[in-house]
Amino acid sequence: MLLVKGQEFSGYREMVGEQNEGSLRFLRFGVLKLEPGATHQGQFGDVETVLLLLSGQCDITSSGETYQGLSRTDVFAERATAVYVPVRTAFTVTNTGNTPLEVAVCQAPATEEHRPFLVTPDDVKPRLVGKDNYSRYVHDVVVKEAEGKVQRIIVGETFNLPGNWSSYPPHKHDDYQPGVEACMEEVYYYRLKPQQGFGLQAIYTADRSLDEVYRVEHGDVFLIPRGYHPVCAAAGYELYYLWVMAGDIDRVMIPHDDPAHTWVHNA
Repeated sequence: MLLVKGQEFSGYREMVGEQNEGSLRFLRFGVLKLEPGATHQGQFGDVETVLLLLSGQCDITSSGETYQGLSRTDVFAERATAVYVPVRTAFTVTNTGNTPLEVAVCQAPATEEHRPFLVTPDDVKPRLVGKDNYSRYVHDVVVKEAEGKVQRIIVGETFNLPGNWSSYPPHKHDDYQPGVEACMEEVYYYRLKPQQGFGLQAIYTADRSLDEVYRVEHGDVFLIPRGYHPVCAAAGYELYYLWVMAGDIDRVMIPHDDPAHTWVHNA
């Protein structure tokens, strides 16, 4: 199952985990929701974790470090704040605001021990990618700047304007070719503005042994074990997706465009 539907819940919900092991080897993903004043204490095993704030206010403590006054109105209003939690390390998240708190829990298997660190909105540098109706803003959160500070996890955010495409021209990263293409699994977590909106997520391989299209909505998660994976926002709706990547060879972002569609770069 590649699409995991969003649903109402409280506390921590793992959306990509052991139940998806047949599809993904290197990624886990969940969402933590806390009411005002509530606290969540957790500790994972041999995984490194990025706690990325989606909305609300909180304090996060890990390895003797406390990061206070973290806040984000929502993903469309402000850049990301995130905290890296090392392997086998306890952490605490406390909702310090007067509205519900939502935190994305992004994970990849790891053995290296690193120190926790904070990513602030000022650390996130937006960049415009593509052109015309496949232009979108990409925010790197835990990418190049985290090299040497994490083992394999990569985290970022993409923002599609209404009707626009991203991951376009269709690209993939499932066949390791040094300097040409990375070999990385990926997870998308979507949010829509307004929330009743939707997008279309395609995934296909060159031989079409995998060739599917899904209607994705607010709070859904999509697993990308392989293949080209373009996504489009429905007209009238902004589409956001958090992307988490990891692989077992090296920690690089080198997508490879579908040769049939690279001509659009020069159209």
